[in-house]
Amino acid sequence: MNPAWVVRTGRLVMSPVSGADLADLIAIKTDPRVFAVMLGGVRTPARVHEELAEEIIAWGHRGVGMWAVRERRGERFVGLTGLEERPDGLGMALRIAFLPEAQGRGLASEAAFAALRFAHEKAGLRRILAVVREDNFASRQVLGAIGMRVCGEMWRGSVRKLVLESVWP
Repeated sequence: MNPAWVVRTGRLVMSPVSGADLADLIAIKTDPRVFAVMLGGVRTPARVHEELAEEIIAWGHRGVGMWAVRERRGERFVGLTGLEERPDGLGMALRIAFLPEAQGRGLASEAAFAALRFAHEKAGLRRILAVVREDNFASRQVLGAIGMRVCGEMWRGSVRKLVLESVWP
């Protein structure tokens, strides 16, 4: 792992996902309280293994990807954030997923802002998207707090989703 890919904030350490994170990734991605509203929904443990391999490859190819997010104090895993190419061709998208016990403390906003800044400043990505269910007010609040603005909408079945963007010169 490239040490330049590790991001530290006031309360968090974000490290590119690795095999050492597998148990934490399975725990969060198989939890319907967290992943039921995510693109692709709740994962099976086998799918989590596949995604981990894809996420590690993405870091090597793009120099940006998904981070395992841990609290600096105690190094407890609290969630995921990072960037992935959307399968629908919309572009590179910010993703955020935090364990229920870590929600409501501003950790998601802290991590998402750090990921967005890394993507723009270090990875040189000019435009970053995020897609969120219209009724997911917690995620909308996080994305708004880090400066992302609504630029469109889309529908997945009967569910309206908002497309947000961050564009840096």
